Amino acid sequence: MILPPGYSKQGEFLPPNVVCKLHKSLYGLKQASRQWYAKFSSTLSSLGFSHSQADHSLFTKSSGATFIAILVYVDDILVASNNIHKIHHLTSLLDNKFKLKNLGPLKYFLGIEVARSSAGISICQRQYTMQILSDAGYLGCKPKSTPMEPNLKLSSHTGDLLPDATLYRRLIGRLLYLTITGPDICYVVNHLSQFMAAPRVPHLHVVQRILAYLKGTVGQGLLFSASSSIQLNAFSDSDWASCPDSRKSISGFCVFLGNSLISWKSKKQSTVSRSSAEAEYRSMAHASCELTWLLSLLKDFHVSHPAAAHLFCDNTAALHIAANPLVALLAPCIF
Repeated sequence: MILPPGYSKQGEFLPPNVVCKLHKSLYGLKQASRQWYAKFSSTLSSLGFSHSQADHSLFTKSSGATFIAILVYVDDILVASNNIHKIHHLTSLLDNKFKLKNLGPLKYFLGIEVARSSAGISICQRQYTMQILSDAGYLGCKPKSTPMEPNLKLSSHTGDLLPDATLYRRLIGRLLYLTITGPDICYVVNHLSQFMAAPRVPHLHVVQRILAYLKGTVGQGLLFSASSSIQLNAFSDSDWASCPDSRKSISGFCVFLGNSLISWKSKKQSTVSRSSAEAEYRSMAHASCELTWLLSLLKDFHVSHPAAAHLFCDNTAALHIAANPLVALLAPCIF
């Protein structure tokens, strides 16, 4: 390891270009994951894989009727292909350059449980959810039917400050990871994450209600149907000026591939919308960006999407703005 600038040993002259000998694994350093990814990606490129521009952790290779996709998360790797022999050949090649451990068919990945059947692929985070409930002491609580009370407005100025915000922050961090397979708690968890700097007692009460809701939906997840059509349908909506502190609107959308939910998001808008039409139009813009990204991702998987993607919105004024090319072009100036 190269010495940091200005480093010197007392009473000892250090010659130029001297280095340190490490006595611990390189994996513990901040540079480790970057160096590992650089070496692994260069190896895949030499094997003929293409780097996806839509997702930088995705590598694909197409040769005739054979297609291979590799998804990399630090040192956890997923390999998918329509030819099992190609997978064995690829893993043997990678095993010659790296120390690999083949865990077999995908069943568990980064806290996500995967189950396959003739109906499709089902994913959930049951074990991860049980761990959260166990650590919080909510395994024996009474389940709630909803993660949040309807029409509840949370403010950063209402209620007493928590004497110790460590528990609140730790729970929110773990719940944020749970939204990977939990679109039902996406809105409320993202809303509560805005109060991480100074959480208050009402915020903690909502977190406790989420835990009670999870108690009744432990094994709930997502099903990606095997008979789903290749048609992207997006639904967007907004809650105009719903934030009592900033009066900013909330954008929300969900995207279906056929009848399978594949993407969703709930986020506060960056600027204040002066009308509900403006808030809805901004939400449609966010959903359009997601559709564009998903279309480019489908191209990386060599999946054709011949029909146009559908975007649904329930605001007539926003639909008129989107349908008129001239008004849509001038919309940012008008608002």
